[in-house]
Amino acid sequence: MAKGNVSVQRLKERFPQAVLDVGGFRGETTVTIHARDLVSVCQFLRDDPELAYNLCLFVSAVDQRDLGLSPRFVGVYQLYSLQHGQRLRLKVPLSGEPPVVDSVSTVWPAADWHEREAYDLFGIQYRGHPELRRIMLPTDWVGHPLRKDYPLGGEPVQFTVNEDEPALAHLGEQTMAAPPHESYVPPWFSGRDDTMIVNMGPQHPATHGVLRVVVELDGERIVNAAPDIGHLHSGFEKTAEHRTYQQFATYPSRMDYVAGMSNDLGYILAVEKLVQAKVPPRADIIRVIILELQRLAAHLIWIGTQTLDLSGTIHALLQYAFRERERILDIFEMVCGARITTSYFTTGGLRWDVPPAFEKTVADFVEDFDKRLDEYEVMLTRNPVYRSRLEGIAVINAEQAIALGCTGPVLRGCGVAYDMRKAVPYCGYEHYEFEIPTQTAGDAYARYKVRVAEMRQSTRIIRQGLQKLVEIGPGPVKDPDRKLTLPPREELETSMEAVIHHFKLVTEGFSPPPGEVYASVENPKGELGYYLVSDGGPRPYRCKIRGPSFSNISAIRTMAPGSMFSDVVTMIGSIDITLGEVDR
Repeated sequence: MAKGNVSVQRLKERFPQAVLDVGGFRGETTVTIHARDLVSVCQFLRDDPELAYNLCLFVSAVDQRDLGLSPRFVGVYQLYSLQHGQRLRLKVPLSGEPPVVDSVSTVWPAADWHEREAYDLFGIQYRGHPELRRIMLPTDWVGHPLRKDYPLGGEPVQFTVNEDEPALAHLGEQTMAAPPHESYVPPWFSGRDDTMIVNMGPQHPATHGVLRVVVELDGERIVNAAPDIGHLHSGFEKTAEHRTYQQFATYPSRMDYVAGMSNDLGYILAVEKLVQAKVPPRADIIRVIILELQRLAAHLIWIGTQTLDLSGTIHALLQYAFRERERILDIFEMVCGARITTSYFTTGGLRWDVPPAFEKTVADFVEDFDKRLDEYEVMLTRNPVYRSRLEGIAVINAEQAIALGCTGPVLRGCGVAYDMRKAVPYCGYEHYEFEIPTQTAGDAYARYKVRVAEMRQSTRIIRQGLQKLVEIGPGPVKDPDRKLTLPPREELETSMEAVIHHFKLVTEGFSPPPGEVYASVENPKGELGYYLVSDGGPRPYRCKIRGPSFSNISAIRTMAPGSMFSDVVTMIGSIDITLGEVDR
């Protein structure tokens, strides 16, 4: 709180009339300011050298209707200072219908897409926004789904080809109108009559089937490019409001299904922060080992698919990468019975301990993996064909990456050593020795080198974790508080109290105290964060998911101009996105 108090003190000195309230909860500082002073306050927070909040993690909102608070909507701005390693949350009460507030996209360009999302899902108008339109939902969608009065279900389903199919008759008339003949073109495109505008994706294999990139071309040279997302929007945040904290724990791995364990833990950490769970040391060590295995599995998907996308160069590498990934998934299956959507982490620790064969199996794998990674580098690192598709392509510098809210290898490939495992350690990462790989070129090849180096650091961390497991020996892997974690199955046979706790947890869940928290992890793609608001009940009142790919993919707008059309494939691959996490 000490550094947070410095921020508050500086704000009160500079804007004595703007600060409406200062709150603290679970070590986090929240400052509520007047809407009329928002832009000035944000500029001050970014530019003051003692504060330097230069990374805007997300912009969102909370509908306070069911909290009985006025005004109904409040804007939320989660900020981070790379220089000082400090977080700060701003809240802005928003009046009117629709609620209106000034855009901060001129302060932090990252806010551009986040404000569009808040407009789309809450109906908040951002005055001065350069392109305020829907980003997740179709342009003709009616209503704003994250408002508390927006009902669950009833969304129209498109059946334009098979609407007369008898098997679908029970669905009723749910045919949506076909899209207009001319697609939307961003207003910031050049408007020249000598350029051509084409759609790359979502049918293109390199766009993962659910990403469309609108590209303006002058011959083969890109003039402008605009990613169009939302095709896979699944309403995760709305769903969270209607599930208990325990029930929603099974959902995050279904967003970035390439890194399910990492997605699960981010949410679990936020819940543990709310309820102040006590995680046993053995559980933390196992979490770290599994998280690093998951990082390896995700990077293996990236290196195999990106290499295949680049005109099939070294196409056999995909098979080798999947060979190693299968061994990791075998370990996950050994631990929890699942390979992709695992749900192994639980509030307060792990669902159960790892089996006896876990340590040797993991040790054997990392021993082999280092040798395999050497082979990958022989195939790629000095390969002139591979390097010609990466070097000097998809370039972005550190200032641009920070402004756009990029994290993970995209940001570290620009020379910024920002990694949540070091910046805000969790699960005891502060007790492990490892480095944060960086490169300074900011191109696709730099991001390749960062990820390869990260894989070597992951095996280094795993080895330390295995040694720590030997040193700590057997022990509990769950918080002993029976109001938070299910009792062991054997207790149910002898203890009526255990049966009651089990019944209450399964049917009702637990109820954290009222408050709000933000917790994040270093997902293989960058900072994955969860902002939870508790009203004291068994369900999250608000769950905002800060996905790294959402901000990272927006960087295509900066990377693309001046590049060749074929380089769009390199951009998408080097950013490494999973659209389930982008669209949520």
